[in-house]
Parts: sequence; C-alpha cells; structure tokens
Amino acid sequence: MCGIFGIITSEEQPLGPVLIEAARRLAYRGYDSVGCATVAADGTIDLRKDVGRIGEVSARLGFAEMRGRRGITQLRWATFGAPSQANAQPHLDSDGDLVGAHNGNVVNNVQLRELFIREGLTVRGTNDGETCVHAVERHYDRNGGDMIAAIRAAYADLEGDYAFVITHQNDHRLYAIKKGSGLVAGLGEGMSCVSSDLPSILPLTRRVLYVRDGEIAVLTPDGVELYSVASGERIAREPEWYDGPIEVAEKGGYPHFMLKEIHEQPAVAGELLHLLDNSPHVARFLQALQARRERPVHLVGCGTSYHACLLGAYYLGQLAGRAALPVLGPQFIEQCGACVGPEDVAVFVSQSGETKDVLNAVKVMRERGGQVLGVLNVLGSTLAQQSDCYLPLACGYEISVPATKTFVNQAVLFLYLAYRLAGRNAAELDVLPGLLAQTLDATEGAARQVARYLEPWSALHYLGYGITHPIALEAALKLKEITYAHCEGMFSSEFKHGPLSAVHSDYPVLFVTAPGDEGMMISHINEVTTRGGHAIAIAAEHPALRANADDYLVVPQAAREFMPILATLPAQLVAYYMSVARGIDPDFPRNLSKTLTVD
Repeated sequence: MCGIFGIITSEEQPLGPVLIEAARRLAYRGYDSVGCATVAADGTIDLRKDVGRIGEVSARLGFAEMRGRRGITQLRWATFGAPSQANAQPHLDSDGDLVGAHNGNVVNNVQLRELFIREGLTVRGTNDGETCVHAVERHYDRNGGDMIAAIRAAYADLEGDYAFVITHQNDHRLYAIKKGSGLVAGLGEGMSCVSSDLPSILPLTRRVLYVRDGEIAVLTPDGVELYSVASGERIAREPEWYDGPIEVAEKGGYPHFMLKEIHEQPAVAGELLHLLDNSPHVARFLQALQARRERPVHLVGCGTSYHACLLGAYYLGQLAGRAALPVLGPQFIEQCGACVGPEDVAVFVSQSGETKDVLNAVKVMRERGGQVLGVLNVLGSTLAQQSDCYLPLACGYEISVPATKTFVNQAVLFLYLAYRLAGRNAAELDVLPGLLAQTLDATEGAARQVARYLEPWSALHYLGYGITHPIALEAALKLKEITYAHCEGMFSSEFKHGPLSAVHSDYPVLFVTAPGDEGMMISHINEVTTRGGHAIAIAAEHPALRANADDYLVVPQAAREFMPILATLPAQLVAYYMSVARGIDPDFPRNLSKTLTVD
C-alpha cells in the first residue's frame, strides 16, 4: 500500500525536511523504497530515490538538502515490478520535464508499458507509477501542454484503483487525481498539499478537502480547485476542519489497526481480482497447475497461510477436479521431502515471503527438482526470488499482527485459480467485494453480542463441515492469538469422536456452515445442545438452522464456494471484540511476531 505526498509553496524553501516528515508519517502503510522530488522556481527538477528505509535512504541521498517550490515524496509497496532504484518513485517522463508518483494498482500496466515502448517513450522500469506519468505525458505532448486535458485522457487509459500526483517543470501548479485510492488535500498559509491520507497533512494544516473518485485537484500556494474528469468542469466544495488526533487519523478513525484492516477487505479483494484479470503471470501459474494432473499439487504454508492452503485444496478439488495436498511447511519436509521430484509442483504461501518454515520447504523442493510457485504479499521477498513463478496478494501493508486481509486475499486467489482451472468465467467473482461489504454491515453488531457472551470463557470450539472446515481452524486461531483463550477448530463430524466430552452447561461452540450442509450441521449442533452446550451459527439465513441454534450470525446469501470467505469476516469481528472486551490490544498480542524467520 504505497503512500504519496505533494506540496506547493509560495516561495522557494528547504522542502526536504517537510518531505521527510511526511514520508515518516506515511510509513505505517508499509513500504520497500522511498523517493523525493523537488521543483525549483526556475523549473529544475531534483529527483532522489532508492530501495530502503526512510532514515537510511534520506541520509545517503541527502533528502534534507532538497529545495524548491514544489515537492513530491512517495513510499512504495511493490506490486508491479520488484523493489529497485528504477522502480522506486517518483518517476520522470521521457524528457524529464514531468515528475509524478502514485498509490494503488494500475492493472493494465504491462499492456500500457508495451504501448509506450512501441510509441518511442523512454520506459525505465516496470512500475505502474511510471506508467501513470507516461500516460499523462503522451496526451500532454499531443494536446500542446493542457495538463487537465492530459490527465482526463490518461484517466481513461489507466485501469484499476489508484491516485497520483504530477507536475510539469514549467507549470507552477501541482495536479492530483483520484480513482479508488485515498486522496485528501490540505490548505494552509502560503501552501497547499495533497496526500494518500491525513497523517502527513495534519502537522501542516487542519483545513482539509477530501478528493472523490473521478476528480482532479489543482493545487496552488493559494488553494485547491477541483475539476470533474467526466466533464472537465470545476466542482465547488468547501474544505473541512479536522480536530482529531493524528494517531486516530493513522488508523482511519478506527480504534485499532486490526479493525481497520478487517474493514479494508472488500476493497483489497476487489483490487486483487482486477490485478489477476490483467496479470501475465496467471497463465504461467495455471499452466503449472494443469500439468501432470496425475500427481497432486502440494499447497504449503504455516498458520493462517496453511488454513488458506487447506481451503485452496477444497476449491481445487471440488470446483476444478484437481487433487491438492495441503501441508504445513515443516511437515512438508518430513512427509513429502523424500517422495517429490521433477514431476511435482508445489504452491508455497507466505504473506511476508520470509517465513523460515516455508523457505526450508522451498529449499527441499528445489533440491528434488520440483517446480516452485509462490503466493506472497511482499515483492522482492526471498520467496519471490526463489519461485519459478509467483502471484502477489496486493493487500498493502498489514500492521496488526493477526492476519486478516492477507488471509481473505489468499482465499480469493485460490478461488480465482479454481475457477480458471475449471473453465468458469472469473467475472462471476466480481460480486465478492460487494458481498464482503454486505457481510460486514450485516454481522458487526451481532459479532459484538456474541463476543460479550464468549468473553468469560477460557475454552471453546469452532466447527466447520467440508468447505468451511478451514474457516473453523482460522477462526479458532484468531481467538487464540488475541484473546488468549483456548479455542480448538475442528471438522464438525470429528467432534463426537472425543472432544464432545468438553461440553457442559452453556459451553460455547460456533458452527460455520455453507449452503447445502445445513442438514449435516443441524445434526452436529444437536450433539452439543442436547448436552447443555450453547450453539452459535455463522451461515446464510436458513429457518431450520436458526431453529436449532442459540445465536445466529447471518451472512448474505451467496454461492456455496463464497461462504467460507464471507464467514471469515464475522469470525474476525468476534475475535476482535472479545479481545477488546478482555482489555487486550489486538494489534500486538503477547509472544507473537508478524514474520517468523526462525525454525
């Protein structure tokens, strides 16, 4: 999840310290490279950028020395193009008279880069931020230097969700455009600024103007004007006064990053689907999965990523008829290390791309000559470098230790692959982001109530049947991570083979049910309730299921294969609200780390 900041002032001044501070306030979004550009009063552009952290790159390249009347800084979280100096932002156009940076994903990046190269533009990297600059450049050069017209035309060329800021060395204005990604402008004395979000603006001014999708913001030292992309006409909107703390602004108004990231899931799922539809790597990935169908494909992960692998195995088996074997990273070495070879393919899943247990398994797979496919959230990570082919999760940075949006996007990615392998139209998945948003609206209140019931319990169970079994495991893990209660996730049919002895008066058991499995789950619910247990259902509305459950978290009606993904959200909310009720910070639970780089 990149972060951008731009500023324009009435007089030339040291802008380096301002850009450094703005970048630091955007650092919570996550990044792998950083850059700054300033434009002096005479139009000279000073651009400095590289891979690394703000403090190190700033000291090495002298960001603090940079001066000008206009400035842009960007923190890049790599999605298109590996982390490198060439792909770091901001970017110049072919002639070096335009400079700009973006946040988001331009999903037709590859196609546009090929077009630009054919047209003779100077394309230096593979990053879609550079694509935004060239998209403006080609129209700007054709129309005689009308920046608003060029941006409007580029907007039609650029597919995906993004925001970008751009300026020309001889145009004493700063321009910004919004399409999906966040963008807010700030108005102060003798300056105006624009950013991906509030934290980098608030130290400079509390007068803010929220830019909406399909709008161009034109910044001068005296203020900000808004124009419609569709009509080119000016839009009248008054700025607002923000009087909240910066810390709340960093969390988007949410009390914890975990809750913010739960609510980001509809958007990031949509971004991932757009990316997959336009990624040239998907075809290679599918080709590897289709090959040697007589051999099962191994799906390898740890913790939450393993649960995504388990769900992926259900998807590949049920929808595409492709046998898949989900395996824990360290278990892969012990169980499969001696029997895999050049004819085998394995998908290794790690949000960080640095999980040691997974990388150990990759090493064994390589030694045995098998094909390594990667699913990861961090481009440039070790897993990305060691994979024959990989697909990014496009989640942006996940600050809260418990995985939320990375798990959902892993599940969405496996569902997408299963659809493609089955020959189904992946456009059917475009309803998923909307269904996820509906699920949050429909279940958040009920999740609070369930969490209040669960708060005093130190032990409980999550049960799933078939395709919802992985969600029972993931939901149980979330509770264990951030409430410190013991929660066991199980295949519901197995509960009667021993663990049923744990049930006593009011003992809570949560049941995750997909359409078509209600009859089986009602039987399993009654095994609990007849022994005094308290049954909580997470499912679409079903009269018979409701009649047998004590509490009900109602998920929207949807296709059977969508239910595991939708049911994940209320399970996350239950864990979150139970954690808060216990006085625990869900973002930073004890004893846990986001990236495990030890055996």
